[in-house]
Amino acid sequence: MSISTPVGSADRPLRVAVIGSGPAGVYAADILTKSEAVKSGELNVSIDLFDRYPAPYGLIRYGVAPDHPRIKGIVNALHKVLDRGDIRFFGNVDYGTDISIEDLRKHYDAVIFATGAIKDADLNIPGIELEGSFGGADFVSWYDGHPDVPREWPLEAKEIAVLGNGNVALDVARVLSKHADDLLVTEIPDNVYAGLKNSPVTDVHVFGRRGPAQVKFTPLELRELSHSKDVDIILYAEDFEFDEESDRQVQTNNQTKTMVGTLTNWIAEQPEDLSELTASRRLHLHFLHSPVEIVDSPETPGKVAGIKFERTELDGTGNARGTGEFIDYPVQAVYRSIGYFGSALPDVEFDHKKGVVTNDGGRVLDADGQHVPGLYATGWIKRGPVGLIGHTKGDALETVTYLLEDRENLPVAEVPAADAVVDLLDARGVKFTSWEGWLALDAHELALGAAATEAGASHGVEVKRERIKVVPREDMVNISRDGVAAQV
Repeated sequence: MSISTPVGSADRPLRVAVIGSGPAGVYAADILTKSEAVKSGELNVSIDLFDRYPAPYGLIRYGVAPDHPRIKGIVNALHKVLDRGDIRFFGNVDYGTDISIEDLRKHYDAVIFATGAIKDADLNIPGIELEGSFGGADFVSWYDGHPDVPREWPLEAKEIAVLGNGNVALDVARVLSKHADDLLVTEIPDNVYAGLKNSPVTDVHVFGRRGPAQVKFTPLELRELSHSKDVDIILYAEDFEFDEESDRQVQTNNQTKTMVGTLTNWIAEQPEDLSELTASRRLHLHFLHSPVEIVDSPETPGKVAGIKFERTELDGTGNARGTGEFIDYPVQAVYRSIGYFGSALPDVEFDHKKGVVTNDGGRVLDADGQHVPGLYATGWIKRGPVGLIGHTKGDALETVTYLLEDRENLPVAEVPAADAVVDLLDARGVKFTSWEGWLALDAHELALGAAATEAGASHGVEVKRERIKVVPREDMVNISRDGVAAQV
């Protein structure tokens, strides 16, 4: 290539690396390829998508409950983008270990970080460290077959508290209370099915600090609770408090109106005598409870035996304040689902209070608050773990817009050849996976589901298993790479 060849031309496309293949990363890559500059022929781009996991889709594969019907729609949309062939996928490549910021800057003109957030936000109350106190995100990773978490999960509690009123809290509560056989139609791995099948749980309690009008979950999440078989939903009249702000939200926000309507209908239909409920498991929804302490007991020192709450009340603005009244619940496990928190990235400035890469609208900043040329962020690692998946499209559009504005001043990659990064990873012995490898793994998981369905039918069990996730990282890599090799 001549030194005068302009970056972004047909002979020397703009080389962009995206770190993270969840919705945020895929949306950013897609928006960049569909930008007006690219569509008009003014700009040519070459995009490589990297992920630390052997399979794509990020939090869609490892952070959303398997019984969500809408997952398929999102996966299908992401699949269509990556299946076009104009975006390369490199799985099983860990930024900071397998490839560094120096490597990326040497091979790419711009880098977009879309690494999301996978850790649980902290809850600093006494007893949080007791055995039986768990992070909801860790439990989600387990039941979603995350390759880097243990295969087993201690499901020993009969009574469980779930702290939080967001979608993840409801996911955790629903999976804990649902009968394992009803999850066989999903893609849960066999070890997860076995663990849930042996769970002795009878009661799962979900606690929110504010009232019914302030919940953060969505109508779909709420309605899904009522679809669980042999699980009664129980609510409490004393938790149904509405202040002026609550009334305003109900009147002006259709989503809030729908959820409050659903909850009030449920409690109106609930028998006064709860002993009339006959399900073997119960899912309790509590509001106006603020966790104070997780406690053990002389009989179980070091293990969760209960949890103490302060009753709260609304203050007229939709916020809650303590009442000085305390209440204890006997539980043997506590799951905190109060939000996710981002993880710092090597050699990139990080805001440890917010859990995000330090940035201005997606432009990554250094310690002095100056934009680092060529570095960008999008998704939860940019703005924090708030909002629904659809919000990441707006994030990606903003970030890509800035990248395109900056393209004349980006640091030019020294080694931009597309094959150079492949040679680099091969030289380091990184067993990276590809999009073709994912298609092979995808087919393998579907085949496992079909085989399990057939085996079940031969034993009189009529349950269709669409797929079964492969969990061990080594197996995922080998199946992906062997599948590609077999096609060559």
